[in-house]
Parts: sequence; structure tokens; C-alpha cells
Amino acid sequence: MAAPDPRSAARDYLNELPLLAAQTRQLAEQIDGAEPAQALPALNQGLVALTAARDPLEARLQLALGSTAPIQHDSRGTTRLITTPPLARASMSPTPWSANPLRRVIEAARAWLLGRRGLQPIGDAAPDQAPGEAQGRRSRWRSAGRNRRFVLALLTVGQALAATYYMRAILPYKGTLAIEHWLVAAILSLYLILFMWVGLGFWTALMGFMVLLKGGDKHAIDSGTAADQAINPEHRCAILLPICNEDVARVFAGLRATIESTDRTDAARQFDYFILSDTGDPDIRVAELEAWRDLCQAVQGYGRVFYRRRTHRIKRKSGNVADWCRRWGSRYQYMVVMDADSVMSGACLKRLVQLMEARPDAGIIQTAPRASGRETLYSRIQQFATRVYGPLFTAGLHYWQLGESHYWGHNAIIRVAPFMKHCALGRLPGRGALSGEILSHDFVEAALMRRAGWSVWIAYDLQGSYEEMPPNLLDELKRDRRWCQGNLQNFRLFFTRGLHPAHRAVFMTGVMAYLSAPLWFLFLALSTALLYVNVTAEPVYFSQPYQLFPTWPEWHPEWAMRLFGITAGLLFLPKVLAALLLLLKPAERRWFGGGLALSASLLLEMLFSALLAPVRMLFHTRFVASALLGIAIQWKSPPREDSQTPWSEALLRHGWGTLLGGVWLYAVYRLNPEFITWLLPVAGALLISIPASVFSSRVSWGRAARSARLFLIPEEASPPRELRRLKVLLHSSEDYAQGFRRAIRSPLTNALVLALAPTRIARAHPAKELAQAASLDRLDTLDVYARNRLLSDRAVLAAMHEKVWSR
Repeated sequence: MAAPDPRSAARDYLNELPLLAAQTRQLAEQIDGAEPAQALPALNQGLVALTAARDPLEARLQLALGSTAPIQHDSRGTTRLITTPPLARASMSPTPWSANPLRRVIEAARAWLLGRRGLQPIGDAAPDQAPGEAQGRRSRWRSAGRNRRFVLALLTVGQALAATYYMRAILPYKGTLAIEHWLVAAILSLYLILFMWVGLGFWTALMGFMVLLKGGDKHAIDSGTAADQAINPEHRCAILLPICNEDVARVFAGLRATIESTDRTDAARQFDYFILSDTGDPDIRVAELEAWRDLCQAVQGYGRVFYRRRTHRIKRKSGNVADWCRRWGSRYQYMVVMDADSVMSGACLKRLVQLMEARPDAGIIQTAPRASGRETLYSRIQQFATRVYGPLFTAGLHYWQLGESHYWGHNAIIRVAPFMKHCALGRLPGRGALSGEILSHDFVEAALMRRAGWSVWIAYDLQGSYEEMPPNLLDELKRDRRWCQGNLQNFRLFFTRGLHPAHRAVFMTGVMAYLSAPLWFLFLALSTALLYVNVTAEPVYFSQPYQLFPTWPEWHPEWAMRLFGITAGLLFLPKVLAALLLLLKPAERRWFGGGLALSASLLLEMLFSALLAPVRMLFHTRFVASALLGIAIQWKSPPREDSQTPWSEALLRHGWGTLLGGVWLYAVYRLNPEFITWLLPVAGALLISIPASVFSSRVSWGRAARSARLFLIPEEASPPRELRRLKVLLHSSEDYAQGFRRAIRSPLTNALVLALAPTRIARAHPAKELAQAASLDRLDTLDVYARNRLLSDRAVLAAMHEKVWSR
């Protein structure tokens, strides 16, 4: 391979140094007229002349960032790039967890004996008196919430008891035989729990239907709040974007779409933006810095769009947010936490601040993000499902919870001062997967905020909040595994002192979202065992001593069908109600492709969800078992692109489930072929899980469905301005791949990295060894740790850059 022409290399260097136009052209002419051996000396002389009396690093930074570049010199005269505001340190310290109920009883008894009832125990924060709102208004929604939840408990438990009694009547011997007594008791107990879980979802959706049909709830967070609520000009809001090894182009395009939308409102000056990076990949680390520069130049963001990368990445996202609170939280009244795939409109952000201003007792206001942006068939079906059914369930959650609601960790506004005072998260004591750092921090933070006297709301009808779905089933299941372990971990806090009963119920529902899977699997396994007992055991007609009349086995398939129909109705009626809401509104129905396309999409979605339910059951059962056995997981960022599932991965992940489904069907067929019909929806779904997972991940299938107007959502039929802008930005985004190489080769990128690198570092790799790997053809031999150390070493990185260009 021929050596590169020095003149070409010199011209490439100049292309990345847009100096004053006349001087640049003059220098380029000198190089073109020089002999090859004299090209580099001419270049060096010209650069010396152009940067005379100036710091060369500062000159390159100004070329990279512009004349308004945030550049300073430290006490040693070193040029530094300023990407964060001045520090305003404040305290945010966690308190020890008090979750042992026995210890609490002993402490209460001791306090009573010593006459100190009412004192706060050491380590527990006293509840705040949330200011500003009339006590009468607070008591009204609190009383309404208690009454509503009491009614919900009666409906759920009463319905489940009636169904369980009916289930017992269906069994052949009614559970009277000793040989099947314990099996029947276990089956009926599981059925009671599972039916309560199904009933809870049904009544939540039903009340959401009533709220949406009526047009609102008088206790809603925005009830009685003027749309043009004035915002105190001194009250500032920070938009936080915690990221970790994400798709750089997607993250910064989404943030830019949000900033541009906010700049179109009259509240633009209220907001600052913070990209909080926990990235450990050296290529992505450099790319984030370049993307921050490009974003600031595009939106005139210096001084309001900030970037910080943590070097000590503890407690993941919650630790990143807490670190921001300690450094800059005291400067801001509110913060909006976003995810890497979040996009929010300026109108939505302004409205959130207005709601906080109007409700001074509110600690957290959570929006209901709408899913959009994916192209695979699986993601489009999920987007359609969340867009159609999501408003129903979110409104229902709001109806039952009111000011003791969920917080989902993103696309929500938080009052900073009480969050810093009460929501610091300590480690859970003990060992194993359910101890240590709290993973699903959002539910816990909401519970602590409410314990401190601040309300937590869901703004279920607020528009302009968006997110993205996992592109395929396996990626969704990987996310579910993280959530499963986090929710099981949170249940350890169920008995924590002072938590509101509503948030204890939130912890319980979080656990049941995943524990219901092994309970369902166990119910099916015990039902199969009961079938084996009834088929293989000799009939027992006299099961009691001195029994005068025989007990005849009775089987009533019509009763079983009725109970099955009732259960199916509880599962599918909410979806029918959600569709009915859309069909009653012609203007809105049109954005879903029209009545015919909407109906066809609903039927296909119901079939698809029924097909995947057994697959999710099996995976969630594994996740729960792994968490309880203490098997640790890797907490990685989910994919932000339309990734498709290859056949090899589907076979590896679903093969054992397919085998189980086949063995299960064969065993039941050998016992009693009549029961195949009942088992087929479960075991049959497991048998076809491999092709279902592969084909549903195809982008081509998703686009074909869109062409047929299936699974269409309003965000596709008539995209809001922010999502249209996001799409344009992604199509025109820079290529940020191979950032580490650019940090060495590109003069401007090298200057950015140098200006952020610390002036001193304790090197694990000697400088000479790293410098020896400076040539581009040997960079791949460095591991991730060595690359990151190199990016943090100013002297070695500068020497490598000089060596590459001097070659």
C-alpha cells in the first residue's frame, strides 16, 4: 500500500481548521506549490504564523466551538473547556432504612414506656407541611382517594371470592377426596390470587373508561388550574437527560427537538438542559462531546446546555440524578427527568411548570408518555396497544390513586428541594440480588416524597410527552428482567416506617406484575397434576366414615365454559371499552386508519397479545426464580434502533420453551385427549414462539402493516412537530462512529478532549507504553480501560496526536 501524499494530509488538516479565509487560502496555495518533502514544513510554519501570540489549544477550541466558546484558564494557565455551570453544592444524604416490623413494635413500646410517644426516631425525616394549598382542598382529594380505594378493595376481593367458589363447584369431587385435597386447596388459593389480579386491572380500566367518557375528574391535578398560570420568573427548571452508552445521534436529536420546541414558547428562559453521562465506552464518550458541541452551535446553547460525564458511576441513573442535585440542585426549583429516548414538547414542559406553580403541595407530576418512532411489526403493535389502551388504564390509575400516584422515572417534573431532602436512596442491607443499590428507584422516590407530605400525581391527559418501545420481544424481555429484579427488591421496603398505604400497594402491584407469572405457571402445573390424579386414581365413592350415600364425580363443562367466559371478559372487556371510546369519536378515529382498520387492528392485537402471554409467563417465571436465587444481572442500556431478532438467537432463547410446550401437550394428550383444547392456547403458543419472535421483529413486516393502515396511531398519521423534527434530524445527523480514533486524529476533536481531560492522573499504564500504540493501525490493540485512561491523560493524548500528524 503506497504511503499517503504529505500534501493531501496537510490539506486534510487544513480542512478541519477553518481559520480566517484569506490566510487559509494563502497557506493552501503555498502548500500546493511546495515539493512533497516541503509540504509539512510549510504547513507548520503557516500554523505558527496564524496562531502566534495565542495558545494553540485555545485556538483549536475556538475553531471547534466558535468565538463564544466557554473557555477558561485555570490557576496554572491551562486551557479548560467549561461544560457545566459553577458549582452550588448542597447536601443530599440517605437515611437508614427502617423496614423491620418487629423492631418497629419494640421501638414503639419503648417510646411509650419512656413517655416519648410522637418523637421521630433517629434516621427518619419528619413529614413536611406542604405549603400554599388550602387544607380543605387537600383533605377533599385525600378523602376521595381513601373512599375510592376502599370500594376498589371490596369489588376486587368480593369478585374473586365469588369466582373461586364457582371454580370449586366445577371440580369433579369438589375437593372432598383426601388424595386431591391438597391439590385442590393449592389450585383454589392460586386462582383466588390470580383472579384478584385480573379483577384489579378490570376495575382500573372500567373507572378509566368512566373518567374519559365523562371528560375528566374533579380531583385531577389540573382541575381548576388556569391554562395561562403565571410562572415566577425566578423559578428555574432543569431538564436532566441521564445517559449511559446510548445511541449518540438519537439522544441528541431528541434533545434538540425538545429544546427547539421549548424555544418557541414564552417560557424558554426558565429552562436549562443537562446531559448527565455515565458512559464508559471510549468511542461513545468522544462522540457525546462532539454531539454536545454540535447541539450548542445549532441552538445557541452555550451557557444553558451543559454536559457532564461522571467518572465514579455509582447507583446508575438515580445516582446520576442525585449527583446533579448535590452539585447544582440548589439553583433550581424544578427538574424534569427524561430518558434517552424521550422527546417532550415545549408546551408540555411549560404546562408542567405551571401545574407546579399552581399546586405548591405537589412534589412530583408524572406525564403519560406516548410510544412512537419504531418500525418493526412488534413495536408497532405495542405502540398501537399503548396508544389505544394506555389512556384508559392511566386515567383509571389516577382515579384510584389521585395524589398518591406512581412515578415512572422519566418524563416527569419534580420539586427539587423536597426531593433532595427526602428522596436520597441508601443501599439495602444484606447480600444477594435483592440487596445493595436500589434498581427501580422511581417507585421508592415517589413513596418517600409522599411520606414527607408532598403529593405525587399523574397528569394523565397532558399532551406532548413521547418515548419509544423496545423493537422486539427479546429486547422487551431483557428490560423486563431488570424491572422484575427491581420490583422484587422494592418489596423489601414494604414495611418501611411511615409509608402511605397507597404506596405500599404500589410496591405490591409492582411485585405482582411479575410474580403473577410463576403463580400462573404453578396453577397450570397443579391443574395438570390434578388431571393425572383424576385419570390414574381409582374412583372413591365413600370418602368419609359412615357415609350413607356415595360421592359421584361430576364434570360440568358448561360451568367451566361460563367461568372461562367471565375470566376472558375481564381480560378483554377493557380493550373493547378503549376501542368504543375511539369509535364514538369520528375525528379521533380517523387518525387510527378509520373504523374498519381500527377494528381489524384491535382483533389482530388481541390475538397477538394472547399468543405472547404464555411466552412472557415462562420468561417472567425464570426472572423471578433467578432474582430469588440471587443470580445477578447486567444492567445495560436498551437498544435505540429497530434491531431485528436472528433465527439463532430466537432458537437459543425460545428453544427450551418450545420443548416444554411440546412435552406438555404430549403428556396431556396421553392422559386425556379431551383436555388438549384447554391447554392448546398456552402450550401451542410456546410451540410457535420462535417464528413469532423472529417474524414480529421484522421491519419489512411492520412497514407492510403500516401500508395496509394496520396498527396506525395518530403520531404516525399526523406526527406532532417535535417528532417530525426528530425524524429530520436523524436523517441528517453526523456519523459519530469511531470517536476514539477521531480524538487522536482530528485536531478539533482532539482539542475538545484535551480541554476536558484532568491535568494530573495516576496512570495505570506508563505513558511511553500508551504512546507506542499511537499509530492508527494499532489502536485496536488497546482495551477499553486503556483507551479511557488515555482519553483522560492530556500529555499522552497530545503526544499521540502529534505523532500521528508528524508521520
